[in-house]
Amino acid sequence: QVQLVESGGGLVQPGGSLRLSCAASGRTFVMSAMAWFRQAPGKEHKFVAAITWIGGSTYYADSVKGRFTISRDNAKNTLYLQMNSLKPEDTAVYYCAASNLGVNGANIVRQNVYGHWGQGTQVTVSS
Repeated sequence: QVQLVESGGGLVQPGGSLRLSCAASGRTFVMSAMAWFRQAPGKEHKFVAAITWIGGSTYYADSVKGRFTISRDNAKNTLYLQMNSLKPEDTAVYYCAASNLGVNGANIVRQNVYGHWGQGTQVTVSS
């Protein structure tokens, strides 16, 4: 089992920045990829970004390309999401997720690839 704990959410003005962290513990050696998803009020979970754990290949939703950067520190078993130029539409609960399945460019964006989820952290972008 893999346990995930997110941190770093909060209230920020439009145009501002936040950095989310996700600390992984447990059977982290089986992880193949990690990702961030978000859920706005009344809406479904949406893919934000993902990274393969070994090769470090990254994938982004079109809505965040050029503004968000996903990264990981394998030694610390920690995933990050640097969010710049934040917009009100980025307001959501952000969830960290981990997969121990084989991933590729097609399935890495799908929720059902990820069997481990954190509790979420709220990000609110408002003036």
